[in-house]
Amino acid sequence: MKEKLKLKKLLAELQAIRGRHTELVSVYIPSEFNLQEIVNMLRQEISLTQNVKDKTVRRNVTSALEKIIHELGLIKRTPPNGLAIFCGNVSDKEGVTDIKLWTFEPPEKITHKIYWCDQTFALNILRDMIEEKEIYGLIVLDAKEANIGMLKGKTIQSIKNLDSTVPSKTVKGGMSQGRYDRLREDAINEFLTKVGDSASEIFLQHPEIKGIIIGGPGPIKERFVKDEYLNYQVQKKILGVKDIGYTGEYGLEELAKRSEDLLQQTALVKERDLLTKFFTEIQKDGLVVYGKENTKKALEAGTVSVLLISENLDQIMTEEFVEKAESFGTKIEFISQETNEGKQFEKLGGVGGMLRYKNY
Repeated sequence: MKEKLKLKKLLAELQAIRGRHTELVSVYIPSEFNLQEIVNMLRQEISLTQNVKDKTVRRNVTSALEKIIHELGLIKRTPPNGLAIFCGNVSDKEGVTDIKLWTFEPPEKITHKIYWCDQTFALNILRDMIEEKEIYGLIVLDAKEANIGMLKGKTIQSIKNLDSTVPSKTVKGGMSQGRYDRLREDAINEFLTKVGDSASEIFLQHPEIKGIIIGGPGPIKERFVKDEYLNYQVQKKILGVKDIGYTGEYGLEELAKRSEDLLQQTALVKERDLLTKFFTEIQKDGLVVYGKENTKKALEAGTVSVLLISENLDQIMTEEFVEKAESFGTKIEFISQETNEGKQFEKLGGVGGMLRYKNY
């Protein structure tokens, strides 16, 4: 949690910077990557920079690259999660140079080497690291195949593909329509049973999954849900069914894109439920505390079970409350501004807590 708060603070600082020209350098170094290779690459970039016509841009980019190379010379080896380095002229005055450098080991591993020079720093990789990565199960299917996967944050993992033996709807070989329909129905049932068993086995191994979303291009998906082919523990986590045009890995990607409304609503419902309970306790003078001073006292007394912090709370104050909460093993929930309840919570001071008991 502390590392993510540091990252959030760093992001706020870096994304506010706009270069006057394309002279802000971003370098991402994967975990355990050879630093000398990065140094060699940056030296090559210095050579290429000599072709830049604008003397000011050429000088500032060269200075930034040299500063990064010097910094890397002070580091013996790449940290376990890799390294993100940002450097460039941050002066907002034409003709004035102010080269600043930031180095940061992120809370998650960097997997790709990146060099980027622009008017803004490349921050998407770090932004992804502070986003909530709740896990959802995905199933896409039609009469021909099924794919089972999981969505974690923005990453889609394809886990298993199942092909069916369901015959087409066209009768072949002189067989009566009635018999052919019965054989096809048996094959569909057998296939859906296999899909349900496989998906249940996979998802039951991940109790942290928040919900299941099912999609496909035909009517089979509705039958799969309606006739409850999934284990009941998995079945009850179904969030919805979506019409999509494909199966396979592309189908999993399409399903995730088309389900943003379900995923957003799930997070908002969770937040609303928590705040509804919080406000109900306030009305009956129950087991809650709110306001900076009262919440701080309750945290120090060890009586807070869940600490609620508005995402708009001052960064330094947020870090202070998080540090106290972690020292007592207190669960922390960040409250957005996406709901009326979240806005109302901010008006109460932006910080509060659910209490284990009252200490007064």
